Amino acid sequence: MAVGHQDIERQIRHMTAFIEQEAKEKAEEIDAKSEEEFNVEKSRFVQKEKLKLMSYYEKKEKALELQKKIQRSNLQNQSRLQVLKSRDDHVASLLEETRHRLADITSSSRYDQFLEDCVTQGLCQLLEPAVVVRCRRQDADRVQQVLSKAQSEYGRITNGKTTTVTVGTTFLAADVSGGIELYSKDGRIKVANTLDSRLDMISGQMLPQIRTALFGRNPNRRFDD
Repeated sequence: MAVGHQDIERQIRHMTAFIEQEAKEKAEEIDAKSEEEFNVEKSRFVQKEKLKLMSYYEKKEKALELQKKIQRSNLQNQSRLQVLKSRDDHVASLLEETRHRLADITSSSRYDQFLEDCVTQGLCQLLEPAVVVRCRRQDADRVQQVLSKAQSEYGRITNGKTTTVTVGTTFLAADVSGGIELYSKDGRIKVANTLDSRLDMISGQMLPQIRTALFGRNPNRRFDD
């Protein structure tokens, strides 16, 4: 049976509509897939940049916190150093005041006995057959007067040893507070028994006790010196 012209036209329109619909659906599918891929890529990019920003600001925050800790530590150290310097200055001032007061000893009646004891002690340390005593120029006569007693005491302590002791013609420096220095005859061995050397020795030995008396015990020290 022959197909009419109208039927052909209808079939053509039907096929055309089918093709157009299929193309439209395919295009919509492609658009939807492209949109989905774009959204996924956009989400991935946003997440990546977000992580970058978070990491950047986290590093900045840690750097700022570290800087604050360093500054706080520096301030604490500076404060601690200032306190230590202030304490050292105070101790030095105290020792200097003590040094100035040593002159009171040389003007007292006890000074002659002190000189005798210094000579005796120095002789016992040297144990030399001949010793030269050096003193301040103004003390030369007083030292000369105590030599015989010091030699006698030296002999008693050493079970009869004898030594020749002379007052040297070279005197101690003018800024020495008092006391004596003893030398072997050849000058190679020296015993310092001046008031200044004794103060230095005692202050060095008693420095921890002096600090504790002035500033209290340091809570950071586990052991006392």
